[in-house]
Amino acid sequence: MDIDDWRKRIDEIDSQLTELLSERSRCVIEIGKIKRQRQLPVYDPQREKDIFERLARNNRGPLENDALKRLFERILDESRRVERVALEQQP
Repeated sequence: MDIDDWRKRIDEIDSQLTELLSERSRCVIEIGKIKRQRQLPVYDPQREKDIFERLARNNRGPLENDALKRLFERILDESRRVERVALEQQP
């Protein structure tokens, strides 16, 4: 494979990641509705700790655990933002 083949593969993966992140966001919105009904906070530090631990356990590399954690910190930040916005838009 040459560079163009590898770039095409990366583009395909990026498309898959985009769809998966959108699906994750839809789940976050539904969880936000349940949290609102149960009067639970948007931010759950124990849940995030559990996520990071699970990611580290399942990580097979070559991405280091710290790098994976940084990526997921951003994903979780955006997930909380999506959840807050969705809740603000609900009556």
